[in-house]
Amino acid sequence: MRLLPILLFVAVAVVLLLPLLRRMRVRVRSAPRALPDELVKDPVCQTYIVKSRAVRRTDAGQVRYFCSEQCARLDAGG
Repeated sequence: MRLLPILLFVAVAVVLLLPLLRRMRVRVRSAPRALPDELVKDPVCQTYIVKSRAVRRTDAGQVRYFCSEQCARLDAGG
């Protein structure tokens, strides 16, 4: 007799949790994959830096990427 309530509880839990788990799996699958970050070259010191972390400056409509604020200032001054 003790087994019947336990089985009933497990059955109800599965019925309630299964749709939740399916929704979570769908969300994980549909999440956009992050594109790998690309490297850009600093025109002042010639080092490569990850584009997302680079200091950006726009000059005459052209975006230039620098490894630091210091290199960006050197480029503007020279």
